[in-house]
Amino acid sequence: MTLREKAAQVVFTRLGSNMPPPVTVAEDRDRVAALLDRCPLGGLVLFNGDLATTPAHLDALQARVDVPLLVAADIERGAGQQLRGATVFPHARAFGALGEEAEAAVEAAARATAREARAAGVHITFGPVADVNLDPHNPIIAIRAFGEEPGAVARLVQAYVRGARAGGLLTAAKHFPGHGNTRRDSHAELPVVTSGRDALLRTDLVPFRAAIEAGVDLMMTAHVAFPALDPSGRPATASRPILHDLLRDELGFDGAVITDSLLMGAIRDAYPDAGAQAVALVQAGVDILLDQPDPEGAVDGLVRAVEEGRLAEARLEEAVGRVQRLRQRAFGAGGPVPDRAVPDLPAHQALARRLARRAVDVRAAGPGLLPLDPERAAREGMLAVLVQPHRSRLDPPEQPLGAALRAAFPGVTYAEVGPETEEARYRALAQQAGSAAYVLLALVVKPAAWHAFGLTPRQQRFVASLAARPGVVLAALGSPVVLEAFPQAAARLCTYSDVPVSQEALVAVLREGR
Repeated sequence: MTLREKAAQVVFTRLGSNMPPPVTVAEDRDRVAALLDRCPLGGLVLFNGDLATTPAHLDALQARVDVPLLVAADIERGAGQQLRGATVFPHARAFGALGEEAEAAVEAAARATAREARAAGVHITFGPVADVNLDPHNPIIAIRAFGEEPGAVARLVQAYVRGARAGGLLTAAKHFPGHGNTRRDSHAELPVVTSGRDALLRTDLVPFRAAIEAGVDLMMTAHVAFPALDPSGRPATASRPILHDLLRDELGFDGAVITDSLLMGAIRDAYPDAGAQAVALVQAGVDILLDQPDPEGAVDGLVRAVEEGRLAEARLEEAVGRVQRLRQRAFGAGGPVPDRAVPDLPAHQALARRLARRAVDVRAAGPGLLPLDPERAAREGMLAVLVQPHRSRLDPPEQPLGAALRAAFPGVTYAEVGPETEEARYRALAQQAGSAAYVLLALVVKPAAWHAFGLTPRQQRFVASLAARPGVVLAALGSPVVLEAFPQAAARLCTYSDVPVSQEALVAVLREGR
């Protein structure tokens, strides 16, 4: 390879986008093709695709390059997270609620995810989440983590690695050395973890050590500062003491180190341009620069730094070597086109439904309240309100909860309220709740990039005004922390996720009982 080709190998750019305005893989293909013609990048990170057409688009892009592209995707909740039509599993915390069957469930879900991803042309999953959710109010990890206890998280992290490997998918544990003890969103600003080194070794680092023992292929960095590990205050992504001294020398990891998205505010704002950022991160120990908004600028910066003696070419070659080893694992003796065998989607989706149902946690249920009586609901009225603190442009016009409730409780009145809902709408719903035998308040509190965590103040007041009434059921479609503010509610449930199968599982428990 030429020097420029080496530099390009350590840069992965996005194909498609879920950020506003959303861009599908099909819509973004020509832009990426032109970029690859100018600059032979090492890989892609895929967003907003579909199982029907994305494989052909990836094949077309692979045909344009001499060195096969590694294709990665953020599919910690299953291939359906980025490929419409594929299976979507509940958030990781739902698996953590499964008790003794959790490890087998995680392994099975990871294997199913791997089969669907590989059939679509994806080689790397940005999973498992190895963070320990030490702060229940964490705005960006929360239910994405398997749990709050390091040993339990470590076992499920290893199960995920085993399952994905069985399906031929490479894994990236994230977010090293741990994003679980923060109250700031690294998409917007730099969080700081103030724990001491000994505490970090006992908690945050336990699942990452377990991931390494299980043979995880990549380690994704956290855009988080750890003064106990690097007093400079640099985020882990830019810290040689963390990425080299701790991860390489102390923990013995020899796989590839990949950054979290370089679009994120916690890392983006610290550097004057893409080239300066690329050089600093590769010098710190990064092997792959992910989602750099100016990929050609990053490549040019690396080339200039080597030519001017500011970056050792041997360090760049070390990174390229790790990318090449990933490629060898992904493709083996074959070429870039993966096995196109159709995965067993019905079986995978049935698995997702079973796991979501078993994960529903009935935390409180007043005498005789659950299961709800469909005949009484039809006779005396039932109101169900889905409360969403924020909405995405990718959300459907109505969440699946509505159809599931109508099927289980004929005559139910279903409504959704979001951050834009006006005061008059809340007053009308509160009045309607006063005459209903049953009221379901389904609260979606989950981590989301660039969004506040938790109900809005207006939504908080709305729920509080109804929570203590007879016949009211509070359901957390996500983090259980939202239930703590309403201990007066007679019935409180948690699904640990808001994905469609978790919404359907909630309705099944309301209709049939635990």
